Amino acid sequence: MPGEGVSPGEDRVAAEAVEAVFREERGLLLASLVRRFGDLDLAEEVTSEAIEAALRHWPAEGVPARPGAWLLTTARRRAVDRLRRDQAYAARLAVLAADAERAEPAPAPDVSGPGFGSGFGSGVGSGSGFDELPDERLQLFFTCAHPALAAEDRTALTLRCLAGLTTPEVARAFLVPTATMAQRIVRAKKKIREARIPFRVPGPDELPGRLPGVLQVVYSVFTEGYAASSGPRLQRLDLAEEAIRLARILHRLLPAERESAGLLALLLLVHARRDARTGPEGEPVLLEDQDRERWDRPMIEEGRALVVRALTGGPAGPYGVQAAIAALHDEATDVAATDWPQIVALYDVLLTLTPSPVVALNRAVAVAMRDGPGAGLALLDALAGEPRLRAYPPYVVARGDLLRRLGRDGEAAAAYREALELAGTEPERAALRRKLGE
Repeated sequence: MPGEGVSPGEDRVAAEAVEAVFREERGLLLASLVRRFGDLDLAEEVTSEAIEAALRHWPAEGVPARPGAWLLTTARRRAVDRLRRDQAYAARLAVLAADAERAEPAPAPDVSGPGFGSGFGSGVGSGSGFDELPDERLQLFFTCAHPALAAEDRTALTLRCLAGLTTPEVARAFLVPTATMAQRIVRAKKKIREARIPFRVPGPDELPGRLPGVLQVVYSVFTEGYAASSGPRLQRLDLAEEAIRLARILHRLLPAERESAGLLALLLLVHARRDARTGPEGEPVLLEDQDRERWDRPMIEEGRALVVRALTGGPAGPYGVQAAIAALHDEATDVAATDWPQIVALYDVLLTLTPSPVVALNRAVAVAMRDGPGAGLALLDALAGEPRLRAYPPYVVARGDLLRRLGRDGEAAAAYREALELAGTEPERAALRRKLGE
């Protein structure tokens, strides 16, 4: 509880400081604790306890100069105390630690350096190819992409534990119920324990098999930032910018990997429109109505250069193709001038690389722009049986928009009412209420 004499305003300031530190440093804190103790559940629990302790102490004592280091020290002490009380738990962790030591010796993190991040040695063994890996979160991203875990489980685990998304947010990224996603995360943690998977950085020979999983995680973080699944805002710029930061690190570490260039290009080209995507009240603004003068041109130029790199030197990967689509949107002076035939052709390629109902949905919208709303609606109706699209708001909204363009207002209104029940953010709901009012 707050100390005596602490005003509600001071309580609020301290709570906001904790929230800011948690948002900025949670993944790094968790990664350091996992590397130190070798147990993800323990790291998550003591991270939460450290946050709770900060909420109790900071209002009375003030926010420390190095809040991240304070949280790390507190969490490590809680972990040590817990291990001392639970001998069976400690014995199990000793086995995990011995496995990790044989695989890759790692020094304990140090919090003596200035600032939270600077006190963490990477602990990467020589010859790993990642001696200069600047962020321990990326080390754990690669760890959680271990091939012993099912693909959907390892991505879900990484998004929940390391990227800081909530279980409902991760469920939205996979278009599955929250309960299903919770089971996947529990299953992945259990597999790590039972298979005694060491928390270490993969060697160069393991990298190609794990890179796609890491790219998918970074992309999913950005997706949640681009279109939040819940909350008061349409965009979560902090998540989108964190994903771009991680994508930059990956591209810098792996400059020869064309898909890392493609992912970074895609994120930059989409994020360049951020300021024009919402109106004065936070309401969504459709691409056709956006003020393109507000788009970030330097970011677009950087993204376009990366697209060339991603598409040069061999068959294109899915991120390179998506980046090419985004570049065509960004290069057009308006919607009418957009090269829709080329965009449809790129979606055809993307469907062969990563066939999914969401890609098919996006292609149908592009076809509607090329050939008219009737052609697009026929494609959307053909997707009506896809289970993953039944509760996917963009599908229902797209169908409503095409029905409206065809003058079938009654059916459009029914689609908008259905989308209103599915929408996760208040700006989306407000926009749908306006459409219904029209």
